[in-house]
Amino acid sequence: MSSLIISALQLPTLGMQATKLDFYLRTAHNRGVELILFGEYVLNHFFKELSSMPKKMVKEQTQKHIEFLKNSATQYNIVFIAPIILLDGDRYIKSIAKITPKSISYYEQQILIPYEHWNEKEFFSNKIEPLKSPMIFKLNGFKIMVIGGFELHFDKFWQIVTDKKVDLVLLPTASTFSSHNRWREIIKTKAFLHSCYILRANRLGEFVTNSIKWKFYGDSMLVEPSGEIYMMLEDRESMLIETISKDKIKEHRRLWCFEKEIRIREKLS
Repeated sequence: MSSLIISALQLPTLGMQATKLDFYLRTAHNRGVELILFGEYVLNHFFKELSSMPKKMVKEQTQKHIEFLKNSATQYNIVFIAPIILLDGDRYIKSIAKITPKSISYYEQQILIPYEHWNEKEFFSNKIEPLKSPMIFKLNGFKIMVIGGFELHFDKFWQIVTDKKVDLVLLPTASTFSSHNRWREIIKTKAFLHSCYILRANRLGEFVTNSIKWKFYGDSMLVEPSGEIYMMLEDRESMLIETISKDKIKEHRRLWCFEKEIRIREKLS
């Protein structure tokens, strides 16, 4: 197929309640959506809140949302890409679930934020090992790659986009503070240089600690291979639904020849 209808849900943390999703999923189904992307820390609470929650509650939260999305995938014939926190014994694993009508698979985020004020690397028990390919799958003729939000910053993943001729990169994030412009410009540049669409879903909501307010600002967006923002949700709870075109990807690759020029030289080595 030459087109794919995709969606990004821009929401705050749902907690244990999935009922508010019913409206969005029915709307998406009625408009022919084939894939829905969630932001980070939407199905589970923000990682700084988890330390004060019983692990049993976090596990129940995860299981409840996975079961709901599994049933919804079957009911609406939609693929869900949803960041989720898994428990391995007493250890938290930051993951992204791909839920289809037929299967569930997980991508364990490979590079986590390591900063003093935001140290996911220390909090989670994700393995530290040589980088490997992220989750890549095909849907209706489109090759799609999933990475964690922080992984956007590392060229190794974008080399895979070029090598594998990925058409669409799915980017769930939980961006905050005043990082709007930086994220917009990086995403636009990556889409242009790697000849792909990028769909970003950024969460909403607030977290307050030591009198500092962490405001998750939305800005969920679809960026075209041209590097232009095709649609953006700004800062309100909402759902983005757009159609992406295989022809636009092919035309961008033909016009700019980035991959072609590299491959000519690879054949000479």
